[in-house]
Amino acid sequence: MSDLDATDRERALDLDGEMGLDDGAEADAVPTGRDASPPRRRTAATNRWMRWLHVYTSMISLIVVLFFGITGLTLNHPSWTLGDEAERSTFTGTLPVELEPDASDYFFSISEFMRDTYDVGGSVTDHGLNGNVGTISYKAPGYAADLFFQVDTGEYELVIQQQGFVAVMNDLHKGRDAQSSWKWVIDVSAILLVVVALTGLGIQLFQRKRRIRAVVVAGAGLVLTVVFVVVALG
Repeated sequence: MSDLDATDRERALDLDGEMGLDDGAEADAVPTGRDASPPRRRTAATNRWMRWLHVYTSMISLIVVLFFGITGLTLNHPSWTLGDEAERSTFTGTLPVELEPDASDYFFSISEFMRDTYDVGGSVTDHGLNGNVGTISYKAPGYAADLFFQVDTGEYELVIQQQGFVAVMNDLHKGRDAQSSWKWVIDVSAILLVVVALTGLGIQLFQRKRRIRAVVVAGAGLVLTVVFVVVALG
């Protein structure tokens, strides 16, 4: 073997090491040169494409995995508030006389008055009239506000409850009362995690010496998950 061939082989081994191949995996590598048959070239191309997809989806979803992992723990332990307790505030008053109950924008005008006066946040999730009592409810992650008012006198009571930072993050984890844009973030994150899992499994299946071990470990994980689900459903 010439010095040039030896150098090329060393570079190839270094590249395999960077991609996570060990000596056994390198021995399993499929030929890609002119001596390789078309099926073998397609297999090698699929392997390279799967590695590329796995690496970059993993990097993109890194923060997502950290976020949902940490908030998964705090969701499972509601007492972990880190000392950041909920704040409850109550305000009372009288609605402006120019707000006419018969106006088509009556509830909208009252809602805007509350936002301007008390900086009420969130989206309106419910509103209605029950006899002489009107109600408007606002929701956002870790936030709730409820307005009760008398139509005839204009007297109102506004109750605002703001949860702590951990509770806000927990609601974001669940997508509760979040904007539609955040729901898209959850959907994309879920797709990325599925891609990472499937490509990771696929990479192992391409390695002959690891294939059986990878399938056994994946099968054991599946069995454990099913057992835990059955036990949880009790």
